[in-house]
Amino acid sequence: MNQFLRYLIAQAYNNAWANHRLLRACATLSQDEFALATRTSFFPSIKSTLNHNLTVDWFYIDAIERAARGDAPHPDYCAAFFEPEEPFATCAEVWAAQKLSDQRLIAYCRQLDQATLARDVGILREHGLMLDTPARLLAHLFQHQIHHRGQVHAMLAGTAVEPPQLDEFYSRGEAEDRAQDFAELGFTEADVWGV
Repeated sequence: MNQFLRYLIAQAYNNAWANHRLLRACATLSQDEFALATRTSFFPSIKSTLNHNLTVDWFYIDAIERAARGDAPHPDYCAAFFEPEEPFATCAEVWAAQKLSDQRLIAYCRQLDQATLARDVGILREHGLMLDTPARLLAHLFQHQIHHRGQVHAMLAGTAVEPPQLDEFYSRGEAEDRAQDFAELGFTEADVWGV
C-alpha cells in the first residue's frame, strides 16, 4: 500500500481516537454543563458543537460512500443530515452516534485504492452539483473535525473537567499513552500503521 493511502487510514483512526478521548471527558459533565451552559465559540454550547461535527461527518461520509458505490449524490442532503440541526440531546447519544460514524470512515479509508481516489465525488448543494476528489473531501473532513474538537477542548477548560490530551497519537514513543484508548476502541498499532 502506498504511503498516502496508509496516511488516510491513520488519519481516520486518529479521528476516531480523538473523538473517543474528547467525548469520554465530555461524558463526565452534567447535562446542564453539556447542553445548556453558554460557551464562547462558533457554536454556543458543547452539545451544539459536537452535534455539528457529527452531522457534517454524516454528510461527507454519505457522499464518499455513494461515489465509491457508483451511486448518484444524495438528493436532499439538508433534510437527511441537518434537520434537526442538533439530533442528539445527551453526550451519551452523541458519543454512540459518533462512534458509528467514525467506524464508517475507517472502513471507507481501509478500502481505498488509487482507482477510488481518482473518481469524482458529487455533492448537491444549493448552487448545484459540486464535484471534488475523495482525497480533498477527506482532508476537509479531518480538518473540520480537528477544528471543532479544538473548540470543545477549549470549552472544557471553562469547566471542572480537565481537557484531554489529543496529540499523543502519532509518535511511536507515545504508544503507552494511547494503549487504554486503543483497548477500549478495539484498535491495534498494526491496524493503524500496517506493521
